[in-house]
Amino acid sequence: MPVSPARRLAYRVLRRVEGGTEFAADLLRAAPEPLSEADRHLATELVLGVLRRRAQLDDLLARLAGRAPGYFDPEVITILRLAVYQICFLERIPKSAVVNDAVEMTKAARKRSAAGLVNAVLRKCEPPTLSGDADRHAPRLAIPDWLRKRWERHFGEDAALDLACRTLETPATILRVVDGDATRMREELAAVGVATRPARYAPRSLVVEGGKATKSDAWLAGRVVIQEEASQLVGSLVKPQPGQRVLDLCAAPGMKSAQMAAELGHGLMILCDRSERRLRSIEIRRLVPAGVRWSTMLLDAASPLPFNVRFDRILLDAPCSGTGTLGRNPEIKWRLTPGDITRLAATQVRMLRNAFEALAPAGRLVYATCSLEPEENEQVVENVLADRPELGVLPGTRSSGEWAHLTSLFDQRGYFRTRPDLHGTDGFFAAVIERQPFAR
Repeated sequence: MPVSPARRLAYRVLRRVEGGTEFAADLLRAAPEPLSEADRHLATELVLGVLRRRAQLDDLLARLAGRAPGYFDPEVITILRLAVYQICFLERIPKSAVVNDAVEMTKAARKRSAAGLVNAVLRKCEPPTLSGDADRHAPRLAIPDWLRKRWERHFGEDAALDLACRTLETPATILRVVDGDATRMREELAAVGVATRPARYAPRSLVVEGGKATKSDAWLAGRVVIQEEASQLVGSLVKPQPGQRVLDLCAAPGMKSAQMAAELGHGLMILCDRSERRLRSIEIRRLVPAGVRWSTMLLDAASPLPFNVRFDRILLDAPCSGTGTLGRNPEIKWRLTPGDITRLAATQVRMLRNAFEALAPAGRLVYATCSLEPEENEQVVENVLADRPELGVLPGTRSSGEWAHLTSLFDQRGYFRTRPDLHGTDGFFAAVIERQPFAR
């Protein structure tokens, strides 16, 4: 019997995610299958739902099968997770269809000998009792133990619990208004069935509450783009002035670059990334003003930079653990290890030191991550600035003057932070650093 196209795609994406370093969102966007909109939506729900609740699903499966998840072949455990997620957490899909597809997928994966076991396990799975049981265990199983304990140390038990539960939620879609007034854009979108509300912090940001923004004329014309609110706020901290040289050292996918280019108006921008594939993914040509000359460059900022000019503005949105974005990229939860944070911090220190060598005498550099971990954030900045007395983090008094609407997001040391549990955005850190004396 043919398997549902949505389940087939979800299985393929999950197998690739679990087998390497690829991200589910990228794979879903690039999927070549000619799926209907409904099937593509279901595939996305299945993939991200399984990844968000993987530990819960494994806990349920262990009780249903009487065996640890490691007992099953990788193909089989993926099929079982997909099926149990549908039975326990989705309401409109008949259990019989889920079970039948799971059995057929097991056979198609050349695991025919496991088909009977898959059928038996799933026949025992009943949503009313198991989903309630899963919800009671959700905080404990939402993230790995080592990460929960780390957050308890840094933020306290209640905040760690809230942060963990946030990783199970589907984040809102956020639009940045590229062209025109945000209020008028809301009206234009509402006229075509896209309901939005103003975001909390970013003035050109709209939260989608209903409808398909990507089907609107505004989206198709590039007058709105999808960009998370905290990401927009970090881009605004760079604050380029017309005529300046701007360097974006880790630019892909380019949304912050486009945002900075719009503020720059005319000048020069160099967009760099260490991944050739990610560099090719930057598609911002129609978002960059005609007066901005820009080019892309394959470059690893962890190595000395090759430039013979200095830049007035530099953005280093460094590769990081991504613990502030686990709702959007849930696979990170199960890949990350404590050692990764230490390794990433060492790379970030090298990148920041190299970036300062390209900064003009009166320039500004914004160091940013989408991590909640202090080793990747303030500790990196303080490590590098310890032997650079001519550089300093913009003090809170200056930050409040430049970004009065963001005062609550800066701490006493001048560091910018957002957190999913406190601000309803992804978790970002940023330090605005200047090479010039300023009053403290």
